[in-house]
Amino acid sequence: MAKMGSRKHLKRYKAPKTWPIHPKEDTWTVKPAPGTHAIKDSISLTLVIRDVLGLADNSREAKRIINSGNVLVDGRVVKDYKFPVGFMDIIEIPKTGEAYRILLDNKGRLQLNTIDDSDVKLCKIINKTTIKGGKTQLNLHDGKNIIVEEDTFSSGDVITVKVADNEIVDTFKLEEGATVLVTGGKHTGELGTVSEIIENKSTNPNTIIIENKSKDNFLTLKDYAFVVGTDAPSISLLEVNQ
Repeated sequence: MAKMGSRKHLKRYKAPKTWPIHPKEDTWTVKPAPGTHAIKDSISLTLVIRDVLGLADNSREAKRIINSGNVLVDGRVVKDYKFPVGFMDIIEIPKTGEAYRILLDNKGRLQLNTIDDSDVKLCKIINKTTIKGGKTQLNLHDGKNIIVEEDTFSSGDVITVKVADNEIVDTFKLEEGATVLVTGGKHTGELGTVSEIIENKSTNPNTIIIENKSKDNFLTLKDYAFVVGTDAPSISLLEVNQ
């Protein structure tokens, strides 16, 4: 029995630092299933319902809420209590009328931010491939992909997508002057403006210089820059990031 539990669950003290839970409150926590996000970059729906939102007192109640179809992720009903949700995913609870976007705080922990624009989601283009018919498939940070007729996109760009039908309604280029949110490193959670993009000709990763709200510049990896707008954020962010 213990062996089976270890596969479905994870001891809290071994949980990734990105999870917004206290390591000593209980022995076990629910491990997210493999899916659109890596385990270290996601939390299970059970954790969201029970630990973060406090809509259930225990796992059994959380499972009942989820299995009843009362939780939507990116516009669709999800009934898997281990379903992984991560950065920029949108969670809706129709019965309460609340909607949330998952963001990162300045300690790299996944946090829920109450929103009123649950119909759109920001997705970063990780890479792209040419498929049959000369069309282009955009591979996104949340594990999804979108096929487009005309290729006007670059890796690192961020698109605004309607969650109902995956229609692209806007694009934010990763370029100088863009407003970005840092998603990794010691500046995780900081909001700033791109001052310079440094493309390395060697095997070293590309870097980027960002100016924060205090007008201080810092260097971070280009991969850590998630564009959230042009002159200003196109979405609401956590107060610590504003």
